[in-house]
Amino acid sequence: MKKIILIAVILIETAAFAQDKNAKASLEVNGVCSMCKVRIEKASLNTKGVKSAIWDVKTHELKLIFDERKTDIKAIEKNIVAVGHDTKNLKANDEVYKSISACCQYRDPAVVDAH
Repeated sequence: MKKIILIAVILIETAAFAQDKNAKASLEVNGVCSMCKVRIEKASLNTKGVKSAIWDVKTHELKLIFDERKTDIKAIEKNIVAVGHDTKNLKANDEVYKSISACCQYRDPAVVDAH
């Protein structure tokens, strides 16, 4: 009887401390085309713990699924900014931004209008 109670207690404690390792979040990320989409998604997926990253060209919304025990939104944003794309909270370095293709330079109104 004591063994059954002990096993039940262990199972209850394990369930209580289990975390949902698949957190979902979305970010606003600037970009204008499918080349931007590839770059943004790749930068996100290269962040340890990110399982899914899908960026919508029209809405600029990046939908993420990630293991919150391994990463967080700030780390993901830093990787996106590092490849030249601004987020709502962080701005890419001007040198990095200028290094992306001319058709991807979303800060230029003429480029945005062309898409």
